[in-house]
Amino acid sequence: MKSVRLHAPKDLQIHDEPVPVAVEGEKIIRIKSVGICGSDLHWFSEGGIGDAQLKRPLVLGHEFAGETEDGQRVAVDPALPCGQCELCQHGHPNLCPSVILTGHGEQDGALQECIAWNEKNLYPIPESFTYADGAMLEPLGVAIHAVDLGKLKTGMTVGVFGCGPIGLLIIQLARLAGATNIVGTDILSHRVEAAKSVGANHAFLAAGRPEVDEIRAVTKGQGVDVAFEVAGEQEAVDAAFAAVHPGGKVILVGIPDNDQTSFTASVARRKGLTIKLVRRMKHTYPRAIDLVSKGKVDVRSLVTHRFPLDQAVDAFRVAARREGLKVIIEV
Repeated sequence: MKSVRLHAPKDLQIHDEPVPVAVEGEKIIRIKSVGICGSDLHWFSEGGIGDAQLKRPLVLGHEFAGETEDGQRVAVDPALPCGQCELCQHGHPNLCPSVILTGHGEQDGALQECIAWNEKNLYPIPESFTYADGAMLEPLGVAIHAVDLGKLKTGMTVGVFGCGPIGLLIIQLARLAGATNIVGTDILSHRVEAAKSVGANHAFLAAGRPEVDEIRAVTKGQGVDVAFEVAGEQEAVDAAFAAVHPGGKVILVGIPDNDQTSFTASVARRKGLTIKLVRRMKHTYPRAIDLVSKGKVDVRSLVTHRFPLDQAVDAFRVAARREGLKVIIEV
């Protein structure tokens, strides 16, 4: 089978390799669609994320869907928690310190024609789903978890700072949760327009202090109840902390390039803010499938670019330039 391995930053190479062999409890999945995520771009551009660094040629990819050998169409949860530690036992498998994640560390991911994976992590998808829809369930799961952490209530005002795919999914979920005033910001004009198209009441180009002034203007000086930072950029963090009103919440979803996020302590303290960080997701795949199958959340329109496996380098370059929204590699 063919695979695509990252040998060094921006060095992706195609390989011919043996098809994996499933062990007890696993199934072989013929991979059909793989999404390129922001975390994949960190590996591609920097050779790692934080203290997880490239040690050997790695197959990237953790947003994916495919078909089992017996013909079942499935979306794949890419995370294997241990199931035995205290965090797993208390319902927080996303925080498991021993979790194995495809396309991360020592575990090869989905940019290959086949993978052997735990059958408990396979979720059948309806015939109405494309395989790309199935791959989009992973970022939707992250968005669901972020909104869960935000504890949104009917009538709230929400800010989304960074309108890439996960930010756009958060906007849709915030609307479903009853938020009545949703504001999106991004540094790219086409993503600002996308925010409006999926349900933001207002969307602005991010431009530092004027951006916050505009948010205050459309919230009658109150700011937002919950601010979701989804850009992984310090400017977006600063804007989120400035725009949220006293007693509000800041949910940090983005992954920063330099593994550092900071905020002005006096601002956060005087406002009495609650600050939460998002670590992937937990127990979201059934909810995500239900939301998409019922037309409550639109994932399909977020896919703007598709490439075959042998054009993975071009796909990553397009994604790194933030062209369009979601880039999918079709295997």
